[in-house]
Amino acid sequence: MRASFVKMHGCGNDFVVFDERGGSLGLTPARAAAISDRHTGVGCDQFIAIEPGTDGADAFMRIRNPDGSEAGACGNATRCVAWLLTAETGKTRQIVRTISGDLIAEARPDGLVTVDMGPVRLDWRDVPLARAMDTLDLDLTAGPVSHPAAASMGNPHATFFVPDMDAIAIEELGPVLEHDPLFPRRANIGFVQVLAPDRIRLRVWERGAGLTLACGSGACAAVVNTARRGLTGRSASVLADGGELHIAWREDGHVLMTGPVATSFRGEIDLAAFPSG
Repeated sequence: MRASFVKMHGCGNDFVVFDERGGSLGLTPARAAAISDRHTGVGCDQFIAIEPGTDGADAFMRIRNPDGSEAGACGNATRCVAWLLTAETGKTRQIVRTISGDLIAEARPDGLVTVDMGPVRLDWRDVPLARAMDTLDLDLTAGPVSHPAAASMGNPHATFFVPDMDAIAIEELGPVLEHDPLFPRRANIGFVQVLAPDRIRLRVWERGAGLTLACGSGACAAVVNTARRGLTGRSASVLADGGELHIAWREDGHVLMTGPVATSFRGEIDLAAFPSG
């Protein structure tokens, strides 16, 4: 029951990555949650299992939040997995399949990785919201923040715009907004402070994970929503607590994310020490 893993991060958004291409390791939701625990497990923002790719995909990436729930997309994790696949195969272009669709990643000579996160979805049904509403201006207020914009990057995002990030009590507002009845599948809650027409600051309360140092899909949604509001152009740098990402919203609707990848360490654990259910 011993299994190898690699601990990686993108801008501080950290992952425990297991390789199940050679066979199942029994990585149940309960076991993933136990390993994700920062006190009694390895600890991570998201738990990643690389599974065999089919029908043209190089690999399937299964993403779990620290509570064991499954996530549809994670841009920072996609860069990490693509980097591992490139190091293994020598191919700079990787097709990473997720439950939300295929993501195409390109490892660049400068050490950064670009991921085509696919087309953003802006209809209220696609976010999804509980009822019909203009996704550019949601009827939602919590404390000092109100009227966010919403988008889906394979997972639901709501973006609030604030004049002073440091004045926002995200750890208090995040859990309340994540579980607001407007979001039937919960939501990732982003807070944006516009610094310049091509630069924003972002902090994200991730559903099932809490406040993280960076959120790749959240950065994509944030740039799309700030551009929709006319606060930035369609391309901008995103300053997260753990580093910087560059996001470009193409005219065809696809969103490209470029950022760094880092390996923290490799290890081996006894899976039997963690409950499977």
